[in-house]
Amino acid sequence: MGEHERQQYIARLHDFPARLEARVLPLSEAQLDQRTADSEWSTRQIVHHLADSHMSANFRVRLPLSAKLPAFPTYDQDSWARMADYALPLEPSLHILRGWHARICALLDSLNEDEWGQAGTHPAWGTVTVEEVARRYAGHCDNHMAQIDGIGAKYGW
Repeated sequence: MGEHERQQYIARLHDFPARLEARVLPLSEAQLDQRTADSEWSTRQIVHHLADSHMSANFRVRLPLSAKLPAFPTYDQDSWARMADYALPLEPSLHILRGWHARICALLDSLNEDEWGQAGTHPAWGTVTVEEVARRYAGHCDNHMAQIDGIGAKYGW
């Protein structure tokens, strides 16, 4: 990808915490716990998942910048979504997202061409560059915003 595409990923990552907060902070506690199906996550679980996932992304960006072809950590996101901390109010995860997105955008803005191409390995994704991680997580933001919007559409909020 070129510099223009990279700047688009960075901009999407930069703007995400504010977009997310604008969407979820007006919701009631009951709305935060609504689901489109029993097997789907609630908005509350999605927000906490985003914090966990983006903390994982931190390693997926930094490890390739500091080690040769490192293995990326993975986790069982559905198991994590059932843990007690996923029932907390949103604010702890929103704080994490605000801080991580500010930091990762500053880091990504500083990278040179070689650093964008540094890579690590993921069991499901294979060999993945720092650039691919940035692209994936910009898309991750968009996908989960759409998921929250889908819950809202179902319940009319």
